[in-house]
Amino acid sequence: MPHGPYEPSTPAILDETDRRIINALQGGLPIAEQPFRVYAESLDLPEGRLLERLRRLLAERVLTRFGPLYNADRMGGVNVLAAMAVAEDDYEQVAATVNAQPEIAHNYRREHHLNMWFVAAADSPEAVEAAFRRIEAAAGLPVYRFPKEREYYVELRLTA
Repeated sequence: MPHGPYEPSTPAILDETDRRIINALQGGLPIAEQPFRVYAESLDLPEGRLLERLRRLLAERVLTRFGPLYNADRMGGVNVLAAMAVAEDDYEQVAATVNAQPEIAHNYRREHHLNMWFVAAADSPEAVEAAFRRIEAAAGLPVYRFPKEREYYVELRLTA
């Protein structure tokens, strides 16, 4: 699924069904042979219609990503938050370089001197560091690393 900086040019137009879908699917998928069918039934929709709407919301970039979030730490790997200070004229090119790395989980633009923030996840600290070095070499800019010192759980749910 696509990830990276996103700045909508026009506000999305969502109908009530789109809003119900977005609000319902922000939690975990049920453990079931056909999890989308379970959700579709709870939303009083045919499963095919639910999947069609999800594809449309992704294609229109109302949703920029739909998929699991893995906690690499719990699987024996590592997550590292990182940031860069990128000139506006170079932003899209650097974002493409960052996003091309398979270790990059997500990438966000921020209104700050360090205007590009991203998370790298891999099975080892060495693999994350190698990704950061590739980014630095390609972009010609430093990647500032912010390794996790303490973990907090924040459940973020956005109401559509």
